[in-house]
Amino acid sequence: MKKETMNVIRKVIFIPMSIIFIGIILMGIISPTTFYNIENAISNFQYNWFGWLYSLMALANLAILAWLFVSKYGSIKLGGEKAKPILSRWNWFAISLCGGIGTGIVFWGIAEPIFHLNNPIPGLNQAAGSPEAALSALSVSMIHWGIPSYAHYCIFGVAVGFAIYNMKLPFRISSVLYPIFGKRSFESIGDMVDNVCLFAIAVSVSAILAVASLQFGAGFKAVFGLEPNNLIRGLILFVIVTTFIISSYTGLQKGIRRLSDLNAKVFIGLLAFIFVFGATRFSLFFTVEAFGESLSTFFTRMTYLGAIADDKWPMWWTVIYWIWMIVYGPMVGLFLGRIAKGRTIREFIFMNLIVPASFAVIWFGIFGSNAIHLELNQGGQIWNVIQNQGLEASVFTFLKNFPLPLITSIAFMITLFLSVVTLCDSMTSTVASLSINIRDNAEVEPPNSIKIFWGLVMSSVAFLSIIATTQSTEGAISVIQSTKLLPMTAALPVLFIYVALGVSIVKMFVMIENYDVVHYPETAKIDAELITELND
Repeated sequence: MKKETMNVIRKVIFIPMSIIFIGIILMGIISPTTFYNIENAISNFQYNWFGWLYSLMALANLAILAWLFVSKYGSIKLGGEKAKPILSRWNWFAISLCGGIGTGIVFWGIAEPIFHLNNPIPGLNQAAGSPEAALSALSVSMIHWGIPSYAHYCIFGVAVGFAIYNMKLPFRISSVLYPIFGKRSFESIGDMVDNVCLFAIAVSVSAILAVASLQFGAGFKAVFGLEPNNLIRGLILFVIVTTFIISSYTGLQKGIRRLSDLNAKVFIGLLAFIFVFGATRFSLFFTVEAFGESLSTFFTRMTYLGAIADDKWPMWWTVIYWIWMIVYGPMVGLFLGRIAKGRTIREFIFMNLIVPASFAVIWFGIFGSNAIHLELNQGGQIWNVIQNQGLEASVFTFLKNFPLPLITSIAFMITLFLSVVTLCDSMTSTVASLSINIRDNAEVEPPNSIKIFWGLVMSSVAFLSIIATTQSTEGAISVIQSTKLLPMTAALPVLFIYVALGVSIVKMFVMIENYDVVHYPETAKIDAELITELND
């Protein structure tokens, strides 16, 4: 790296994280099976002992956001009354949608409802393929990908936006804990928090890249008849990484904004196509029915942990989603908070919780309803393909039942590509920003060399996660299972950061006159040496 780049590196973050990830890469190269076994052991430990806390935290996030939305604090503007929004409402929506779990709904919109239809939720005594199993399958998918998932991102984003634009603290994860730890949140405690969350961000992006390369491989087989292998997946990763690194060179206003704009339009176009050419009447009725079922069973599904039956279903479905979202929370929340200047707290919650969660419910309603309709009327065609080719092949089998399957399959791959590139672009910039020591790094693009470094590191870990699926002494390990486990290695410490965040965000608003430098400059008690110049 250039000398001027080295001068801005935040060594207490960059150096230990670089060493850890180089160690992970070497382990993946030397012993992929060990790489997988360590992930698996960590995952089992945290569910067995802390699954209850992940469920409670998901509910606590919703409660805090609901309180902020309806209270007087909802009218507080991030950055002060004169602050101007960074993005238009459309671009803001597009980035919130595509930079959040856009890649998730693309992958799971068909796969999860079909899986639960054929493997009914334990304890409900439903027969596979029955109408009751179909309703439960779609309703629980809506819960998994609706309001609770986005709440994990939104609460972190609210805290980050308020901390950097109203408390005028540096663009760091540790800034959100200032109401609890004060100045110590920028000393050893802060360094530890930022290191943990940067690790979580990096492994999360790696997992997303691995899943994307898997689904692209299935797409190439469905469209071009090209059998996916690790070489093909490696080339896919290379193209994705090259694209988002090039995009990151142009910065937020050009790269991410343009990609997310195009991506959101393709999302909406695909949704409209399936709605019009699919089982329109059925999808309307069944979406409303499943949504009602999700509301009536919401708290039951959110808190079901299988304690008496010693059931592992929650670990591999509901709880693992909260684990994923908690790991991804700092990643997405940092980015959402960074682009929210000039918006009120209520606007932020509406645009980053209610709107994208509603879109996810509609997406699952249209795609999931049509998939279930096909499954029930065609003798399990999609399920047969999932069993033989994996979950990643479900969407392409689904699209073969509609007009222009070649075009829609290619459009779907474009949607996936844009979703992954948009997310990785924004997250590479976020990780790079955490790695530098510029005080106003929320509004300064980090050096390109640091972006390239993290892009290469995260893609390398993703590729090694894929390699681990074929190098086990027990035979091939499911790629999906492996990529689920990768983010979980960072989840437990981030969970405790979330607990602290919940306490901190309540304190920062209840005692707002002590923390809001913009609106209450005379009473705010922020250490003067920590205040940045973002709003001056």
